[in-house]
Amino acid sequence: MKLRAKFNLAIILAMAVGYGGAGLLLYNLSISNARQEVLENARVMMSAANAVQAYTDQQVVPITGLEQNGSFVTAAVPFYAAKTAFKSLHAQFPAYSLAEVAINPTNKEDTPTDWQADFITEFRNTPGATEQVGERDTPTGAVLDLAQPISVSDPSCLACHSTPAVAPASMIAKYGSDNGFGWTLGEIVGAQIVSVPLDLPLARAHAAFETFMAILAVVFVVVLLILNLLLHFIVIRPLVKVSTIANAVSLGQPAEEYVKPGSDEVSSLSASFNRMRRSLDSAMRMLTP
Repeated sequence: MKLRAKFNLAIILAMAVGYGGAGLLLYNLSISNARQEVLENARVMMSAANAVQAYTDQQVVPITGLEQNGSFVTAAVPFYAAKTAFKSLHAQFPAYSLAEVAINPTNKEDTPTDWQADFITEFRNTPGATEQVGERDTPTGAVLDLAQPISVSDPSCLACHSTPAVAPASMIAKYGSDNGFGWTLGEIVGAQIVSVPLDLPLARAHAAFETFMAILAVVFVVVLLILNLLLHFIVIRPLVKVSTIANAVSLGQPAEEYVKPGSDEVSSLSASFNRMRRSLDSAMRMLTP
């Protein structure tokens, strides 16, 4: 195997290892960053929902109360207010959604699906947990779910959810007395879940990754070409020249002197060879009668 082939083989192997390692690292990093970006968006949505609930509880309920003219004021329920506020977002972006579900909800529309119930069960089995993150596939693509527990932290909640006897009559008239009761202080009764699509951020991450890898491949090819040119002009061509002269000398044929300009190792080799050649010529003349 010639010097150029050995050199190229070593460089290609080194570049292949570097290319593969860089690709693996960058791929994991880009996908992780995409998921982190989606998670941060979900946290912003969750904070917005909590802000709507806090506003309703602190500003609306003291003015309207939960009953007016014998009717239950649904708009004064913080959870209902947050879900209603997010309906317009969901209408424009169907993949974005907010759900507030409970194991024993007052409104049967808030009954959890199987995957939502899993979040509630995990919160109940992990006291002190404040957040859960999950991913699932939907007909519209991959979705990231961010869940926070809903617990009975305020004794005022028990005015509506302890027993039907103490609940507002208007609420009983609207939702019935079979659901949404028996809650206890400190109990985790449900989960607030924000769902954000993953497909677009992941697609962008993949596109950025592919672009970077293509650019890196072009850079490697250019570097390989430059190294080959340097190898040819600095090493291989001078060595071939010296080898040709040495072969001619060994056969007793006339050959011109060659000294590579410069101060590198190949230049030193060519100069040393010429000195050796001159010494050999002198020795041969001395031996010739």
